[in-house]
Amino acid sequence: MESILVKANLSEQRSSEQTILLPASKSISNRALILNALSKSPGQIYNLAECDDTDVLSAALTSKDETNFNIGAAGTAMRFLTAYLAGKPGDWTITGSERMKQRPIGILVDALNNIGAEISYLEKEGFPPLKIHGKKLSGGTVHLNGGVSSQFISALLMIAPTTQKGIALHLEGEIISRPYIEMTLQMMKEYGVDSQWEGKSIQIASQEYQTTNYTVESDWSAASYWYEIAALSTSAITFMLPHLYEKSLQGDSMGRKIFEPLGVSTQFVQGGIKISKTKNAVSHFEYDFTGQPDLAQTLVVACCSLGTTFHFTGLQTLKIKETDRIEALKNECKKLGFVLKEEGVGTLLWDGEKIDRAKQPQIATYKDHRMAMAFAPSVLKLGEITIEEPTVVSKSYPKYWEDLWRCQLFKEERL
Repeated sequence: MESILVKANLSEQRSSEQTILLPASKSISNRALILNALSKSPGQIYNLAECDDTDVLSAALTSKDETNFNIGAAGTAMRFLTAYLAGKPGDWTITGSERMKQRPIGILVDALNNIGAEISYLEKEGFPPLKIHGKKLSGGTVHLNGGVSSQFISALLMIAPTTQKGIALHLEGEIISRPYIEMTLQMMKEYGVDSQWEGKSIQIASQEYQTTNYTVESDWSAASYWYEIAALSTSAITFMLPHLYEKSLQGDSMGRKIFEPLGVSTQFVQGGIKISKTKNAVSHFEYDFTGQPDLAQTLVVACCSLGTTFHFTGLQTLKIKETDRIEALKNECKKLGFVLKEEGVGTLLWDGEKIDRAKQPQIATYKDHRMAMAFAPSVLKLGEITIEEPTVVSKSYPKYWEDLWRCQLFKEERL
C-alpha cells in the first residue's frame, strides 16, 4: 500500500505570499456536462474540472457505442447518469465500485419509475448496479424527502424539462444542502430553462435547453484546505487563490465565513481572493453544516489541531458519502489523541477529551479524497503524519500533493 509521510517544514514557517491554482469546481462541472448533453446543440464548456468524478461522467456522456458504464466511486456520476439515461432511448447498465454498490439509490430510482422510467436492480434491491430501459419520460408530480442527498434532487430537476409534462417536485421535511439545489436551478436558467421554487415545491415545465458556452469557476471546496493550512500555520503566510468569487454558485463559498472564527480572513481582489491568518482561533465553535457538508472533515481536523472544542450539526449526509465520514473521523482523530462523540443523528462534537496519540500516526483514507486532504495539514501542529492511499485525491483535486509541496510549508517522504 502506497503511503506518504508528510512532515512540517519548520524552516519555512515565515511570512510570504503564495499563489495556488485550484482545480475547477467539480459540482459545477458535472452539472454543466449533464445540461450540455441535454441541449439539442451542445456548446463549449471551458475550465472543466480535471478529476476522476468529472472524467468518468464526461467519458460516459461522449461515448458513441457504450451501453455499459462503470463509474467507479463517483457518486455524482451515478445519480446524474441514472436520471439522464432513464430519459435517453436505449438499454443501459450502470455500476460502480464495491463501495458504490453499498450507497443507496432506491429513492431516486423510485422517483424516476413513478414518472415513467423503467429501472431495475441487477443485484441488491435499492442499490447499484442498475438496468435502465431509456425512453421519453412522462413526468408529473414527485414527492421526495428534503433530507435526502441533493444529488437525487438535482438529478430529477435537470431532466425535468425533457419530460412530456415537466416535473412538480414537492420536498417534505427539512431541506438539506439547499445551496446545491440553488446551484442546479441557477445553472439550468443559464441554459435557458425557467423554474419556480415556492416554499417546498419546485415546478419545472416541459421546455428546451438552449445552446450555451459555459465557463466553470474554481472550486471553493478545494479552497477549504488552504484555509485550514492558513489557520494552522505559525507564520504570517498569505495565499492568493485565483478564480474564486464572492457571488458564487457554490455553497462551499461559505467556507470564507466558517473559517473566520478560526482566525482566517478573506480579501476579495481582482481575479480571486487572498486569505491569511489575522487572529487567534476561538476556544469553542458551533456550526450547522446542512448547507456545506463537504467542509465538515476539514473543520473537524482544523478545530482539533487548534484545540478548539466544537459542536457540529447538519452532518446526516456524511453517513452515505464515499465512506461513513462520521465513523472515519472518529477513528482517525483518535489516532491523533482526540476523542470525538456522536450525539444523535447528524451531530458530532469534541469536548476537549484527549488520549495519548499514536507515536507514528497513520491515517486511513477509506478511499475518500477528503480524508486525505483534511488530515494532511495537521502536520503543522503534529510535526509529521502518514497518509495512506494518497492517490485518492484524484477524485476531486489531482494536484493537491504537488501544490502542498510547492507551498514549502510541507515536505514528503514516500513509504
